[in-house]
Amino acid sequence: MSTQEAQDLTVRKSVVVDCSPDQAFELFTERIHSWWPHETHSPAEGLPESTTFEPRVGGRIYNTAGGKEVEWATVLAWEPPSRFVVDWHVTPGTPSTELEVRFVPEGDGTRVELEHRGWEAYGDDAADRHASYNDGWDTVLKPFVAAASSKEER
Repeated sequence: MSTQEAQDLTVRKSVVVDCSPDQAFELFTERIHSWWPHETHSPAEGLPESTTFEPRVGGRIYNTAGGKEVEWATVLAWEPPSRFVVDWHVTPGTPSTELEVRFVPEGDGTRVELEHRGWEAYGDDAADRHASYNDGWDTVLKPFVAAASSKEER
């Protein structure tokens, strides 16, 4: 077994937000455009006019920029307000990965558990891609936590 095969290439992140699972799920999905850090993490060129998360199995996540749609993902599982799973294909021409986000009651708030897996499909680039997304999800989740904990966003 190679070092790469032995390495766990699953990105796991967990944050606790000061709102209910219903509210956290709705913010993460229906209002993704309001908190996603498009300036640093967007597949569209420039800032998108909108980001859409279609709430159903087979639905898409996509940006609209300059009249063009740029797709990020396809919904594989849709179980509000507890979880969703998407086929993540932000970069055309590269393998897709799988992203699962769970919303678990914790005290008066919600623990949001993110698991991004399937990096093995990148072969020799798997460890680098995993590391990039491991850091990137920290950047993405920070404004989500701020929005979910803001009384104005709820």
